[in-house]
Amino acid sequence: MKIGIGNDHAGVEMKMQIMEYLKSLGHEVVNYGTDTTESCHYPLIGEKVGRAVAAGEVECAVLICGTGVGISIAANKVNGVRAAVCSDTTTARLVKEHNNANIIAFGARIVGIELAKDIVKAYLDADFLEGRHAVRVAMFEEIENRSGD
Repeated sequence: MKIGIGNDHAGVEMKMQIMEYLKSLGHEVVNYGTDTTESCHYPLIGEKVGRAVAAGEVECAVLICGTGVGISIAANKVNGVRAAVCSDTTTARLVKEHNNANIIAFGARIVGIELAKDIVKAYLDADFLEGRHAVRVAMFEEIENRSGD
């Protein structure tokens, strides 16, 4: 699978470790984030990753900032993106199964690296359950379509 990854200055070290972990699982990884700890603007990176996912350049993505929240808010501004902050494996599994999330995010200041790896694995191992959940995901798309009103 081709997976995007993006981060700000707070997530550089964790991003590098998650990239290696994803590669060890056999995935191709596209790095959209910064590789330095020099302060940068996470909304720009969140948008860049969101656009890559929405355009189909990557199948899904992982975002990392201090908390995971700011960068995921930016990604969610892109039509077609369903980014979810995950601080545990159950949430990571459920956002894929129920919401068909195409981006997960977490905070380098919130979760440790081993938990971050477990979150990524839980998300990647899950499948969208369709059924009643597909109706709800379609409702997300309807909201996006009305957002210009």
